[in-house]
Amino acid sequence: MINHVYALSAQATTAAGTTAAAASTGTPMSPLISLLLYVILFGAIMYFFMIMPQKKRERKAKEMISNLKLNARVVTIGGIFGKIVDVQEDEVTIETGIEKAKVTMKKWAVREVLSDDQA
Repeated sequence: MINHVYALSAQATTAAGTTAAAASTGTPMSPLISLLLYVILFGAIMYFFMIMPQKKRERKAKEMISNLKLNARVVTIGGIFGKIVDVQEDEVTIETGIEKAKVTMKKWAVREVLSDDQA
């Protein structure tokens, strides 16, 4: 009786092993393909949620810097508020405070241009 149970168990194991082996030999690249698809999907998600918005912000900042004009109210990256009194190729001079102190700095140091209602 015990030998009979072992024999049935061995037959079931052999049959399961044979079907598993047949299934695995039919598509050996399936795990590799699914991994590759996950990597591509992850890359696409990273691009659309991280890289694309960053490029959009950079493009907007370059446009803002190239459009700096006289008498525009600006805020620098250091938090200085002022009015542009001179614009050169890569530098701007802003006038700050009541004493009308003038500060010359690189254009990239301008964080934002304030609209008339913000100034």
